[in-house]
Amino acid sequence: MFFRQFYDQSLAQASYMIGCQATGDAIVIDPLRDVQPYLTVAAAEGLRITHVTETHIHADFVSGARELASRTGATLYLSAEGGTDWQYAFAAADGATLVRHGDVINVGNIRVDVLHTPGHTPEHLSFVVTDQPAGAGAMGVVTGDFVFVGDVGRPDLLEKAAKVANTMEAGARTLFHSLEQFRALPDHLQVWPGHGAGSACGKALGAVPSSTVGYEKRANWGVGTTSETEFVTMVLEGQPDPPAYFAQMKRINRDGPPVLGNMAPPRLLDASILPTLVHNKAWIVDVRAAAAFAAAHIPGSLSIPHSRTFATWAGWLLPYDADLYLLTDETATGDIVPDAVLHAVHDMMLIGLDRVAGWFDASAFSTWERSGQAFAIVPQIDATSLATRRDTEDWQVLDVRAQSEYDAGHLPNARNIPVGLLPSAVASLDPHRSIVVQCQSGARSMIGASVLMRGGRQDVINLTGGFAGWSSAGLPVERGTEVVA
Repeated sequence: MFFRQFYDQSLAQASYMIGCQATGDAIVIDPLRDVQPYLTVAAAEGLRITHVTETHIHADFVSGARELASRTGATLYLSAEGGTDWQYAFAAADGATLVRHGDVINVGNIRVDVLHTPGHTPEHLSFVVTDQPAGAGAMGVVTGDFVFVGDVGRPDLLEKAAKVANTMEAGARTLFHSLEQFRALPDHLQVWPGHGAGSACGKALGAVPSSTVGYEKRANWGVGTTSETEFVTMVLEGQPDPPAYFAQMKRINRDGPPVLGNMAPPRLLDASILPTLVHNKAWIVDVRAAAAFAAAHIPGSLSIPHSRTFATWAGWLLPYDADLYLLTDETATGDIVPDAVLHAVHDMMLIGLDRVAGWFDASAFSTWERSGQAFAIVPQIDATSLATRRDTEDWQVLDVRAQSEYDAGHLPNARNIPVGLLPSAVASLDPHRSIVVQCQSGARSMIGASVLMRGGRQDVINLTGGFAGWSSAGLPVERGTEVVA
């Protein structure tokens, strides 16, 4: 048997290729939309991708199952569980085989048993894998977003992200009963989850790539909780805000992601069109470092530096129904597209942001200046200066961290609006007081500052070092109504 885990850091997402080396057949489970890594590995290992499946209708990325089946001619295997509202709209047109609890998918000599494990979503499946020639029984289980290392899938996304009312508690109870099925599996089975640390699909995911059923029984709070009432309370408590794009992902993955084929690289654009784009409030994404954006940027552009969190913030803040433009400080060389741009386009494609109209290189800044246009800046202030000047300047402090971070400790009298929720909250801020934006260390606050400025606020200041810098300076911290010196 051949086994390979593919892990994408930007999405904290795992997919799997399992192959039968005797027959050359292989199945890919939960593929991303960029299918080239699977094609490359299959070719290198002498395998044919003959089966493609997924554990559920994903909310955090565009599924690559349809793309991969189209590129390879493989048969799609999709869940028929979950009721009429959770069926794949494209299944019949794509000739997919629908599977239910108890069905078996044979991949050469590899047996894949289908388990219905609802709770995270109604249609969710897990797959028990057996290398039949070995004669040792089942080897492991691909759990998707059902059981993670150290955590379990969150049952609140249907209500919080997909806006399906009154489903959180019912989903939690369903998940509890699915876990009874998990606890009945043999302890030696390996657990191959769909996500790791950093994913918003749970609240306490471990960074270890795999585990065993026996270990999760001992160490995973969700698997180990045998009181249904206690479990429901615990699993719904403290879940992070789901990114805004999750609802869009559910719709795309249910209805059928467009098949991309071989994508053309993004076009280099003439910087002379920038003034028109700015006037029309086009979506210009500045992928430079935060410090460069603060020093001088194109008015109305958004600062989303390319990093492992780029896809998350792009999904939170960018529209799916408008053209998108990327701006970098790298210089174009012939037809070569800089890595920062290629990686940004790739990460946006993974979450369905396909309308990238092109990119501008470093010459855009000199062209903008020569045309007589002014740059915008984001003034910076350190913790000591803020503490000294805050009262006399009558500034409002905006904490753009997650609520759980804010609850654990924050600047006195700071208001909490997580950065992903800022676009709809700009108008709620006091128009007569300048805004000092603050996060944990300074990365998210610059993104937040750019959101505020695009929303019409120019009186924005960034706190360098964020809450960490404030705390390390020994300045007062508020927890609830208590101020701790």
